[in-house]
Amino acid sequence: MLSREEFVFTIGYDGPAAVVDNHAKKRYGRLSTAELAEKGLFRAAYSSAVWSKNPAEMETVVEIYNKITGDSLRPDSSLDRLFGVFPVEVKRSIVL
Repeated sequence: MLSREEFVFTIGYDGPAAVVDNHAKKRYGRLSTAELAEKGLFRAAYSSAVWSKNPAEMETVVEIYNKITGDSLRPDSSLDRLFGVFPVEVKRSIVL
């Protein structure tokens, strides 16, 4: 199972393995969901919210996204497709 940091900074998949951006993981891996969103790292922030399964974190990401971009997304809209984040069961990672 992937750690939170590996899931948040997964950039793709190679068969049964997640491909992880190690540079971003080292630089931003300790930031909270809200801190990631405030830095404009919306995909990572959304991934963090998905990982936590906490609706409040999802709302926080959407609020910050709307504030920064001027959009009017809602937490129930198709954010998975927007950010390209889908929970997947993988057991190993490839770190780049």
